[in-house]
Amino acid sequence: MSDLLRVEREGGVARVTLNRPEVRNAFNAELIATLAWTFEAFAEEPPEGLGAVVLTGAGEVFCAGADIEWQRASIGLSMEENEADAGRLQEMLVAIDECPVPVIAAVQGAALGGGMALCCVADIAVATADATFGFTEVRLGLMPAVISPFVLPRIGEGAARAQFLTGERFGGERALRIGLVSELVPDRPSLDARVEALVGEVLSAGPEAVRNAKAVIGDQRGLSRSEALTLTVKRAARQRVSAEGQEGLGAFLDKRLPSWRKE
Repeated sequence: MSDLLRVEREGGVARVTLNRPEVRNAFNAELIATLAWTFEAFAEEPPEGLGAVVLTGAGEVFCAGADIEWQRASIGLSMEENEADAGRLQEMLVAIDECPVPVIAAVQGAALGGGMALCCVADIAVATADATFGFTEVRLGLMPAVISPFVLPRIGEGAARAQFLTGERFGGERALRIGLVSELVPDRPSLDARVEALVGEVLSAGPEAVRNAKAVIGDQRGLSRSEALTLTVKRAARQRVSAEGQEGLGAFLDKRLPSWRKE
């Protein structure tokens, strides 16, 4: 495991921390590769082993996008090398997006450029009210193309047009309004407390049900209405007849806690 990423495990929860505070947790090739590997490994874990992932950044800033030195190195790359470089970033975002358990992003300070993409591939993003956001690529003569397949479903084309084309930085209220983040909290202690509460909510639910609820959202992408209707009926029925579904319904009717609840 790279020192650029800190992963801690406790009680079915993985806490993943971008650990480059000296450069505001900016991406470089090593951090991107380590994030991809980490989340690909999470995808192999069973429901009883992993229930939630918390994604955050060390220090005062969540993620400031691309590292300056990494960008400097790209100046001399060929078209093919640039495509490979961009492809590795996109593969990392796919790995997080397709993580089978809920990913909760705890956002403080700033999320810029590729840091915005991390907000969009998280299932829930909670930010401090003073956090700053921005798709700043055009200010450097670049464009947020690689991250756009993850951003557009989150904030919509209208908001993307306004934010992609100006590169303007904006605050938490706008981020909440366009759906980039799910909630705003007053400060860092409140952020930590809210994330812990959300983790508790996730872990109180049926672990297979949570995974299947996340999967049914992603699996409807690109389906026709008819295909989506068929898919969702089958998924609902399959979960209801599963051992976990039967246990959950039985516990509700018997007025007892289901087997996956510890308290």
